[in-house]
Amino acid sequence: MQFFKVKTVEETLALIEENIPAIKQTEVRALEDALHFILAESVMAKENVPGFDRSTVDGYAVRAKDTYGSSESMPGFLNIAGEVKMGTVPDSEVKPGEAVYVPTGGMMPAGSDSVIMIEHCEELDSLLNTYKQVAPGENVIRKGEDIRDGEMLLSAGTKLRPQELGALAALGIADVTVFRQLKVGYLSSGDEIVPYQTETIKEGQIRDINYLTISGLTSEWNVDCLYGGIVRDDFAEFSQKARDLYDQVDCLILSGGSSVGAKDYTVDVIQSLGDPGVFVHGISIKPGKPTILAMANGKPVIGLPGHPASAMIIFNLFGERILRKLKGEVTRRNPERIFARITKNIPSAPGRSDYIRVRLFEKEGEWWAEPIIGKSGLITTLVKSDGIVEISSEKEGISQGENVPVIASR
Repeated sequence: MQFFKVKTVEETLALIEENIPAIKQTEVRALEDALHFILAESVMAKENVPGFDRSTVDGYAVRAKDTYGSSESMPGFLNIAGEVKMGTVPDSEVKPGEAVYVPTGGMMPAGSDSVIMIEHCEELDSLLNTYKQVAPGENVIRKGEDIRDGEMLLSAGTKLRPQELGALAALGIADVTVFRQLKVGYLSSGDEIVPYQTETIKEGQIRDINYLTISGLTSEWNVDCLYGGIVRDDFAEFSQKARDLYDQVDCLILSGGSSVGAKDYTVDVIQSLGDPGVFVHGISIKPGKPTILAMANGKPVIGLPGHPASAMIIFNLFGERILRKLKGEVTRRNPERIFARITKNIPSAPGRSDYIRVRLFEKEGEWWAEPIIGKSGLITTLVKSDGIVEISSEKEGISQGENVPVIASR
């Protein structure tokens, strides 16, 4: 196999789609414990929501045509024929020339087709003055308008956000079948790496901050992370620790040792875990070129660059995509983006995608993006930034004042 033959970002994403399978194991979870899990089975609605026509405002249920021509200067007049109590079925029908008071969410009485808001009318004894005309259906949610009996509400592969949980709760669904929670393993490599808790480090040593940044991201994505510790630049030790961790998890993440140096054993270690092995070794991207992606006996393995900023950016771009595929998520939602004007010219090499960290600020009603310039080993460039700007491989840079999409930090 030819290693370090770089792929474009687009080729890498396509290879992820092609090579990463979804897990098969599912579990039944209570709805209140299912946030951020992925539906394993589609959900069909077995009733209408709402189950009856209901008012969206406080006002009076009327026949719309009885209000035609009403205005502030020439109000209409309707007889008040009662009121609707919340949680009850109205016992009166709206007849021509009549109105019935209905609160927000109240059931529409028979004969009515719209609601005039309380601020657009005035009650005088048993008479209602109407100062505005309404159209049929105005201020009314129809039966089944939100969810219709028999329709597919959510398809398998949908990530359950708070809004999906709300829709399921509206149908009285208490439990859902979801794909089980993923577990990834993280292992740092390098003779210079020491635990992040080390108070005093020797010259030449570096604290293992990548574990916290990468495990923090997996936690945001509802994925457990098992820390395998730090391994020295020794092939036998590296290989054994990687194998031990690989056997316990759904995806193995290795940090450091992904370039072409004499002691960079990551490729050999990954190849030793199983077939088919490495399918990406090097991406035409800055930062993060020496990235490794592989499949070993059905499990993905990710080799991240050791530099902190590179590792986070790469894991956000490709690690999340891999874990989404692995956990069975089908619905694709692009990262949140806003548009902002760039404050300075940024050159870029053709054929390479560049990801520029930026600070966002508002000026005269517009968002501006100020590049945070710094090497890929500087974690503070991410601390200071509010997002990243992508310069795609077909561009030779971006010009000052150009409107660019910014992938906002979570």
